[in-house]
Amino acid sequence: MLNLSRWKPGFWDYQDAAAGSGRGRFSFRGKWLMIVIFTTVVALTPLVVMTLVDYRLTRQAFASEARMTISRTVSNTWRSISFIIAQRRAALQFVARDNSPVDLTASGRLSTILTHLQQDMGGFMDLALVDADCRIQAYAGPPGGKNLAIPRKDCFNRAAAEGYFISDVTPRSDTGHHLVMAIRHNLANGRFFFLLATLDAGLMDAPVAQLATGGADDAFVINGQGVLQTPSRHFGGRFEKISLALPAATGQTEVISTVDAVGRPILVGFAAIQGSPFILVLVRPASGIMDLWLKPRLRLIGFLIFSIALILGSILGGATYLVDRLHAADRRRVQALHQVEYANKMASIGRLASGVAHEINNPLDIINQKAGLIKDLFVLNPEWAGNAKLMDLVEHVLASVQRCGTITRRLLDFARHMESAIETVNIEAIIHQILDFMGKDAERRAVAMSVVVHGSVPLFESDRGCLQQIFLNLINNAFAAMPTGGRLEIAIGCPDASRVRVSVSDTGQGIAEADQKRIFEPFFSTRQGHGGTGLGLSVTYGLVSEMGGEITVQSQLHEGTCFTVTLPLKTHPPKMAADAAIAPPAGSTADPSTEDHPDD
Repeated sequence: MLNLSRWKPGFWDYQDAAAGSGRGRFSFRGKWLMIVIFTTVVALTPLVVMTLVDYRLTRQAFASEARMTISRTVSNTWRSISFIIAQRRAALQFVARDNSPVDLTASGRLSTILTHLQQDMGGFMDLALVDADCRIQAYAGPPGGKNLAIPRKDCFNRAAAEGYFISDVTPRSDTGHHLVMAIRHNLANGRFFFLLATLDAGLMDAPVAQLATGGADDAFVINGQGVLQTPSRHFGGRFEKISLALPAATGQTEVISTVDAVGRPILVGFAAIQGSPFILVLVRPASGIMDLWLKPRLRLIGFLIFSIALILGSILGGATYLVDRLHAADRRRVQALHQVEYANKMASIGRLASGVAHEINNPLDIINQKAGLIKDLFVLNPEWAGNAKLMDLVEHVLASVQRCGTITRRLLDFARHMESAIETVNIEAIIHQILDFMGKDAERRAVAMSVVVHGSVPLFESDRGCLQQIFLNLINNAFAAMPTGGRLEIAIGCPDASRVRVSVSDTGQGIAEADQKRIFEPFFSTRQGHGGTGLGLSVTYGLVSEMGGEITVQSQLHEGTCFTVTLPLKTHPPKMAADAAIAPPAGSTADPSTEDHPDD
């Protein structure tokens, strides 16, 4: 089943524990819905209106596009056919310039040229050299084609007058349909000769056949009298006259609207093929315009749906981002107020510990001096020196004074390092100092403590006060999870040359899975009614983040919790605790598979 909870933003189910309850409480979810609805209406209304207007205008636009499509298609195809004809005309002109009549009449010369032309260009069926008196001087091609190569009078006259002529397509019994191309080449002595080539009519058939791509389209080539030079799908076979009345072709491609023989409206595109007497014609039913209009309509609807989805996605993402930022800013604002209180409390504890230690040290010094004097008097007096009970009592007093002195020195040392300052620290020594400080609490709770160091952990630059706060919070949470005995294990090691890792594991009650996503939220605590403020882990998370490290926690209900802090061996001083302890967004942790004791 699809788990939608992972896609919910952090503010969706957010309940501000510090804001109380009631109808007047600020609802981030309500603000998010308001932004989404308002922005959606504002963004989509113009799009829908423009789509409706465009829907009505595009039919006319696509009718024009259909005409432009026919015009472009006809233009491209007649250029292709013109290039085919011009290429072969240029080949004949090159042969005429490169060879004298004597060369062309040499044995086998014309056949060799014809073979090369057939191999390089194709379409050449035969080749003939004709003199100015219309006599064939040389011929290359099929054996029975020589008589067919003799030009008609009009062909000869036009070639002689214009220098170039190409005939209509005519049938040829041995090789199918063909057309004749003739060029005149002038000689230096004032005379001239002709080169005649018979070309396969299939040179035009292939490009024209590719032109009529649609099943209802028809494309063909006609001459100036409207006689088909290529086959047609709907207007007859080759050499039949078409039933369409077309205006005189010009040098430009034209598209007209007319009707066919049965009265159906059609679009006809036509253009004269340069260098030939032919006209290229493309016929397309006007009903195809509706198809051209409907298909873009479907694409437009698809684009509209995609645009709406994209806009909605952007609105949802933008609204979620903005409200999430508002949510985070509001949490920081409320959190800062409580963190100032938390920081003041820690500072007050430090000042109180320092004052208490100083106040206790003075009477302890007097007690220590007096007890030492009493001991000296007992030693000097033989009667009292032999009293073992008196000497033992004095020793107990001195031992108790020494123990109190040790405790006050720890308090002073702990309080002295609460202020932020970068210095060279020994992480193992800091851990032991905190455990010594918490020793009596551990004895009262019957908690066994151990510290394991894996490998060599170097000294590094860090903030001693922040480290004390971090691990004091974690150890306090571990103790709170083990009120009636258990085991606290602290492991220290370096996963690589740039980081140090400290794991704090306990065998306490663990954390319920439902609470694991909120453990770093400010004010969240499972110790309701037991003095928990819910700021300890939030402050700890902020301190670790400010020091450039990360925290991960693994927990299983009724089995225990392992909290891991990874810090760089070189760090920058964090901000004040009230500013640094910025918790991650609600519902997120440094590691989705890990959690913490939400007890403080």
